[in-house]
Amino acid sequence: MSLADFWSKVFVFDRYGELLELLSQSIIAGAVLGLIGGVVGLFVMLRRHAFAVHAIAEMSFAGAALFLLLGYNVVTGSLIGSIFSALIIALMGAKVHENDSIIGALMPFGLGLGILFLSLYSGRSANKFSLLTGQIVAVDSAQLTSMVVGGAVIITALALMWRPLMFASLDPVVAQAKGLPLRLLSVAFMVVLGIATALSVQVVGSLLVLALLITPAASALQVTASPLRALILSVLFAEVAMVGGILLALAGSLPISPYVTTLSFLIFVMCRGIRAVRQRYSASGRKRSEPGLEK
Repeated sequence: MSLADFWSKVFVFDRYGELLELLSQSIIAGAVLGLIGGVVGLFVMLRRHAFAVHAIAEMSFAGAALFLLLGYNVVTGSLIGSIFSALIIALMGAKVHENDSIIGALMPFGLGLGILFLSLYSGRSANKFSLLTGQIVAVDSAQLTSMVVGGAVIITALALMWRPLMFASLDPVVAQAKGLPLRLLSVAFMVVLGIATALSVQVVGSLLVLALLITPAASALQVTASPLRALILSVLFAEVAMVGGILLALAGSLPISPYVTTLSFLIFVMCRGIRAVRQRYSASGRKRSEPGLEK
């Protein structure tokens, strides 16, 4: 494939205005998922649950594949798989090493089940592919409504437990000493994470959900230590990656996931660069201020 052929697949702006109007629901869905991913992702990073997101996504994929095979609603299957795996991780992984063991067992199990169900499915191959890499053009009014409702549930739940969950995430030892119900908070958050993962899988696919639920928050934490500023930046980065990825995907013939993941990664690299520059200037400033170094 020549370079011209490659770019013709990545960016094709013919009838772009018509596509924007036709797929306006998909853009709104992307904005909703950006908000969800930015907020949930911050707690994922603070609680060190990045590994868990991958396991939940694999089980979400397995649930969606099973329901696709049986002819039921794929979104429902994805949601059941996500919440089921999230509860297993929360209830059985009381300690860090136990948590990692359970997650490590769930990931290949979920992926294997998903591959099994898809291999038995005799329908359209596009349906199989979309479970893995996402399909933004498939968002209809019913899916958009479910995303908005799910997003409202997630944001409301996190708002209600914001202070104790933030305390437990930043300093679990002191939080336990203060009498906070750490197990209950963990279960509640994992259910929220399961719902967020199931909603995200519909658009970006199970293999690339990390770009929405991890990378934006990880980027934000590179440039600020303030939870509030990190939350704002995480949502902003997630919106840029999701909405920007959708707008770019409408101009090409590729799935949405490469655009979203590329934008998300570029933002992370930029934030890492900002952090490196700050650390360099901070180190040079400390050296100049040390006694005996000034001439």
